[in-house]
Amino acid sequence: MNVYQPSRIRNVVLLGHSGSGKTTLAETMLYESGTTRRRGTIEDKNTVSDYHEIEHEKGKSVFSSFLNLDWRGSKINLIDTPGTSDYVGEVVGALRVADTAIFTLNAEYGVEVGTESLWRYTQNYRIPSLFIVNKPDSEQSDFQKTVDMAKERFGRGIVVVQYPFSEGDDFHAIIDVLKMTMYEFPKKGGKPDKLPIPDSQKSQAELLHNELVEAVAENDETLMDLYFEQGELTESQMREGLQKSLLNQDLYPLFCCCATRNMGTGRVMGFLGNVAPNPLEANPPATTDGDLLQLNPEGPPIMFTFKDSAASHVGDLIYFKVYGGSVTSGLDLVSSRTGNSVRLSNLYLTNGEKRVDIPEVKTGDIAAAVRLKDIGVNETLHKKGQEITIEPIEFPKTTIRTAIKLNRQGEEDKLGTALHQLQHEDPSMEVEHSQELNQVILHGQGEEHLNVIKYELKNRFNLDFEFVQPRIPYRETITSSVRTHYKHKKQSGGAGQYAEVYMLMEPLKESMPEHDDLKVRDVQEIDLEWGGKLVFRNCIVGGVIDNRFMPAILKGIMEKMENGPMSGCRVRDLRISVYDGSMHSVDSNEAAFKTAALMAFRDGFMKADPQLLEPIYELEITVPAQYMGDVMSDLSTRRGQIQGMDAEGSIQKIKAQVPLEELDHYATRLKSMTQGSASYTRAFSHYAKVPYEKQEQIIEENMKLEEVN
Repeated sequence: MNVYQPSRIRNVVLLGHSGSGKTTLAETMLYESGTTRRRGTIEDKNTVSDYHEIEHEKGKSVFSSFLNLDWRGSKINLIDTPGTSDYVGEVVGALRVADTAIFTLNAEYGVEVGTESLWRYTQNYRIPSLFIVNKPDSEQSDFQKTVDMAKERFGRGIVVVQYPFSEGDDFHAIIDVLKMTMYEFPKKGGKPDKLPIPDSQKSQAELLHNELVEAVAENDETLMDLYFEQGELTESQMREGLQKSLLNQDLYPLFCCCATRNMGTGRVMGFLGNVAPNPLEANPPATTDGDLLQLNPEGPPIMFTFKDSAASHVGDLIYFKVYGGSVTSGLDLVSSRTGNSVRLSNLYLTNGEKRVDIPEVKTGDIAAAVRLKDIGVNETLHKKGQEITIEPIEFPKTTIRTAIKLNRQGEEDKLGTALHQLQHEDPSMEVEHSQELNQVILHGQGEEHLNVIKYELKNRFNLDFEFVQPRIPYRETITSSVRTHYKHKKQSGGAGQYAEVYMLMEPLKESMPEHDDLKVRDVQEIDLEWGGKLVFRNCIVGGVIDNRFMPAILKGIMEKMENGPMSGCRVRDLRISVYDGSMHSVDSNEAAFKTAALMAFRDGFMKADPQLLEPIYELEITVPAQYMGDVMSDLSTRRGQIQGMDAEGSIQKIKAQVPLEELDHYATRLKSMTQGSASYTRAFSHYAKVPYEKQEQIIEENMKLEEVN
């Protein structure tokens, strides 16, 4: 097995909307390079990268897949990623370790919304990018429209390097305006004939060639001077200028190929080998100290883990990239997170599910290791004595949630273990064990993402369960002040219980007035773990309640605040002043005062015009302009409040605030309304009052539930 020097390594991630042809492109690259002897197809369920059973069922990529090939002495590590936004967690890890991104555009549909969201990631990670317009053999192919859309969405840095001689069923040749050559392919694809550009295309080719040369020269003063002197740039000068412009994200070359017919992939791989940056030239990663980590092949070994994948008969495969020195089997490294030593066992190169043992992984290369104890995603491993942590991958916030209801008793621990393992492999999901709601709640990136988790739990972990509606974490508060008291008196032989508590309950506000009849002796401001505050004031005078009972009174209040009087939900934002009471020298104790405080709180709360609050979420929806009206109308039916709108070309961004209750299955509804072209993010904003009718309904449902229990 060849060991490649960093200068001959290219780390390339394939990005694009679902259906744009990434997996087929990868399959063709493997075949064209001689890595495989046949080309699999998605329809036949035999592609190298889509090897999971669920991917065969869905007919598309669900997980990122790692491939490698040799093209004329350069090792190209290809990462095939899913194109559906529900699986974006699989994409962001791949983006972190890629040095070049290839965006595949469907010539039939142009730039789709999924591509735009991925573009933002490459800009944030400063990844040099190029574009491939795929499927020019489609009957509805419109290459020029696709180019125009790309320039509109991604800027004038898009430069055409190739265009199809013809489109549709007659597609058979590509005109390359960098090399000023026409590549004509045999009917079954493969190696093309290099021909002069036909007279009918010369003016178009020369126009695009000049645009390309000028774009390259504009981004380099030296090349600009040469261009003015010579009136042209040589091929080597163009290569040098393109490499610099690509690395600086000034230019984004655009190619044309037909992956299904194996037409044009060789030229793309040649460009990757000759022009795309190697790991030493690419933009270096940042550390948690804010520095940039310059890769040093001669330095001590440093590696960063970015993906965890379960592999049958082997265990967890941890994918990593080497950012310094080289790593070998048997090497001892230290985790920057735990400080614990880790020994590397078997190291692998992977092509889909196929693994090949390798003895060494050099700087810039990507590989996988097995059985790394207590090591997951986002770990920096280094030699003992080093102090370095590579900035972790930031996974996107979840957009959908569901609760799990087990159908078999006694499988709670099994479920917990399974969810822990899945979250270890997929950090884009979140697991919430909510004591408040008495539910296990899954948070994911969309309906499809949750269905993949469901598939894994049922088929891999043999759990019998169903997804059910998650409850809403409402909050309770009061809207008016009330004075309340309760006397707890109990005598049943032997020592009795006695406690009497008077308290003033008020809704917590800024700049609250004082009361002439109350003398404040002590104040506790408690930030509640479920949000909001409790201000607890001791206003006792004359020793009618001993100070040693005040913690018990607070405990009784807090206990009832965790299970509110109105609906059983948690209470927030109150000021409570304990100002009077009585005690007994023998029968008063902490338990008695806790009970008295709890009962006084309960009675007073229901007399203080209680109000139910619901969680409100901030939404940012990205949607094509033609669906704007439908999306806004739907938001109004969900009690949504529009906060603002922005436009980026024909794409609109809507900011709105919507109650959490109205967001269940919203991701599915949004895709249905927009034919899958819209996406959204959400984040908790604040709590707001529940409408009166809704509040009455929730209280009634809670009373019925209590009767049943």
